[in-house]
Amino acid sequence: MKTLFNYAALLLIAGLSTIAQAEELHVMTSGGFTAAYKILGPQFAKSTGNTLDTALGPSMGKAPEAIPNRLARGEHADVVIMVGYALDELIKQGKVDPASRVELADSRIGLVVREGAAKPDISSVEGLKKTLLDARSVAYSDSASGVYIEEQLFKKLGIEDQLKPKSKMIPKIPVGSVVATGDYQLGFQQVSELLPVPGVSFVAKIPESVQSVTRFAAGIPVGAQHPAQAKALLDYLASPAVQPQVQATGLDSVTR
Repeated sequence: MKTLFNYAALLLIAGLSTIAQAEELHVMTSGGFTAAYKILGPQFAKSTGNTLDTALGPSMGKAPEAIPNRLARGEHADVVIMVGYALDELIKQGKVDPASRVELADSRIGLVVREGAAKPDISSVEGLKKTLLDARSVAYSDSASGVYIEEQLFKKLGIEDQLKPKSKMIPKIPVGSVVATGDYQLGFQQVSELLPVPGVSFVAKIPESVQSVTRFAAGIPVGAQHPAQAKALLDYLASPAVQPQVQATGLDSVTR
């Protein structure tokens, strides 16, 4: 089955390679889809002859690396890959072509502990609540998943006051990295951003009844220098042929 999917993907990008002359594409991508992009981007480049110049940054926030902040100060991009509602805001601002928007994947929040540590049971809401209350420290990201945890999840669980003194939003770096060093006991982030981090053990996704699903999408900024090649890249990233590779990074395919 895997061979069939790989063959289909090769056929797809072989077709895309005839669409337009090969160019260097400037891509901005945020954390949740990055693991999948690092696999699929080179495949696309190799098969089409295009090269990809990639800048990493969050979909939102005050960090200078954040994609909206990069665009605001005039950095050029042919493709932006980011949280769907943050992309929609750029579309409203007239910075991204609305007709170019492509749905890529859904991302769910998970938990990691330091490698070798006991894995708590978070299969139920009560188990998650107990795990948080028992923890000495909790870290979460400064992007979509962390905003949800800080502003909604703790309130839903009725433990906001207890968690405030021992939880922290971690800017710029993967949450797993501060768990791996032992600085924090628990780390919450989108699964696709947790799995690549060394020194941690993945526990599970948080229960679906309190889960927050983040849709990742992509678009072509207004004034992009290579829109035809950019569209070919987006068509490839969203294609059925590459979904097994997308899912292997911890993301869920979009139900179409």
